[in-house]
Amino acid sequence: MMKSSTALAVTLGLLAGPAFADMEAAKKFLEENIERSALSREEQEAEMQFFIDAAEPFKGMDIKVVSETITTHEYEANVLAPAFTAITGINITHDLIGEGDVVEKLQTQMQSGENIYDAYINDSDLIGTHWRYKQARSLTDWMANEGKDVTNPGLDLDDYIGLDFTTSPDGELYQLPDQQFANLYWFRQDWFTDPELMAEFKEKYGYELGVPVNWSAYEDIAEFFTGRTIDGVEVFGNMDYGKKDPSLGWRYTDAWMSMAGMGDVGEPNGLPVDEWGIRVNENSQPVGSCVTRGGATNDAAAVYAITKSIEWLEKYTPPAAAGMTFGEAGPVPAQGAIAQQMFWYTAFTADMVNDAAKAVLNEDGTPKWRMAPSPHGAYWKDGQKVGYQDVGSWTLMESTPVDRAKAAWLYAQFVTSKTVDVEKAHAGLTFIRESTIQHDSFTERAPKLGGLVEFYRSPARVAWSPTGTNVPDYPKLAQLWWQNIGDAMSGAKTPQEALDSLCAEQEKVLERLERAGVQGDLGPKMNEEQEASYWLEQEGSPVAKLDNEDPEPETISYEELIKSWQ
Repeated sequence: MMKSSTALAVTLGLLAGPAFADMEAAKKFLEENIERSALSREEQEAEMQFFIDAAEPFKGMDIKVVSETITTHEYEANVLAPAFTAITGINITHDLIGEGDVVEKLQTQMQSGENIYDAYINDSDLIGTHWRYKQARSLTDWMANEGKDVTNPGLDLDDYIGLDFTTSPDGELYQLPDQQFANLYWFRQDWFTDPELMAEFKEKYGYELGVPVNWSAYEDIAEFFTGRTIDGVEVFGNMDYGKKDPSLGWRYTDAWMSMAGMGDVGEPNGLPVDEWGIRVNENSQPVGSCVTRGGATNDAAAVYAITKSIEWLEKYTPPAAAGMTFGEAGPVPAQGAIAQQMFWYTAFTADMVNDAAKAVLNEDGTPKWRMAPSPHGAYWKDGQKVGYQDVGSWTLMESTPVDRAKAAWLYAQFVTSKTVDVEKAHAGLTFIRESTIQHDSFTERAPKLGGLVEFYRSPARVAWSPTGTNVPDYPKLAQLWWQNIGDAMSGAKTPQEALDSLCAEQEKVLERLERAGVQGDLGPKMNEEQEASYWLEQEGSPVAKLDNEDPEPETISYEELIKSWQ
């Protein structure tokens, strides 16, 4: 009798108490928001029960997290954060700010030790910083020890596609991917396959209009379309941005330099010289940035990269683009006046398929555009990095108190969980899980996404990678890029002058880190300066100026290209 009474009391307690209410909130969330998932409804409810149970000690806590403002994070802040609060009782404030501001807040927390945010979604580009400074928690250690009781048994790390980018050379995981997108080539397939335009292009340039394989072809195509009127609209052959703003620096460190041919071969990043032009020794210690120390930030390939981007911005791009930032320029091709964009982030795919993008969509919702690998520059060699992949990732700082870190970690896992990830991916189109990429709903939607699904299902996706571990202090060094290249964009300095200044300033930061010794055996150990000719005569990066920076143009049909992805 006692046993059955106790059982009944427990049952009644569950019905009347917080756990029941929380599961009711979970079920309401699932019914209203999760139509598509990699998990069955029963599995979804089991995963929600984990969050309910694990969050019990933290109910009523006010937790603050931050990310940049992109569609994926807007979905998290507006849909998933309120749901998490209702389900767990943890009050989440998910701030959306500019990416430069995210890095600044993170840097301030690193320098002051003040807990500004309980968790950050920051780019995996900071992996070299986190690994060296040890101010971010190793998630490998966290999940095995302090954070074990709040780590979802269904997390399934093997399902995440970007862990290579958030793992340090010693095998420690420092960041958990939340969203992931690549920079690819974007073009108007309807114009590129128009028989009259194809014939006119062939007559003028002597080869087929198609997806450009190299920058020579890209330039011809940009020239061909600029100033032309199509469907009553004046068309431009290139889109870019040039405002002196933090996003200007990312535009170059995000693989533009390596696409031009600056740096060494290697995956996921060139070694010993990466796409920032920073050289490391055999112990992963940075040893220089300028050519005189074996770096490549100011070599001929880097100068060519900057020169071409400025030239194309001036000749083939809407005049307003020179005053735009990353976020402002991204949706512009959806307005219908851009023929191609070499450096287009797939984070803007959502802007290409919504109601505001009717100019670039057919009546059935299929796109008039396609995406493809970006063409490479005259200095590029087979085996070099072909493009950039942004992996915005959850990071827990050591300065965050354990209980707050645990509550924030629960939220990080919730917004990347298998329960919600398919729906989140449909909202933001930034894939992080293999199970999501392979979900039937994306097979159905693929024809309306212009090659995005095909790209992420192909083995080729691993060739696109974020900034690697050569960069020892991303916040400090990233500032130098946009400030110096901004001088070249404005005409205040030549590309060579701007890059000479940039590499010299990068080396000052590296020298300060070496003197301070704050990064221990992983910190910089600078090379002695030598004549540039010494390094230019060595195999690999840096490189001397080519006699011909305009090789024979080459294009490929989109159909052939897609076959290579498969």
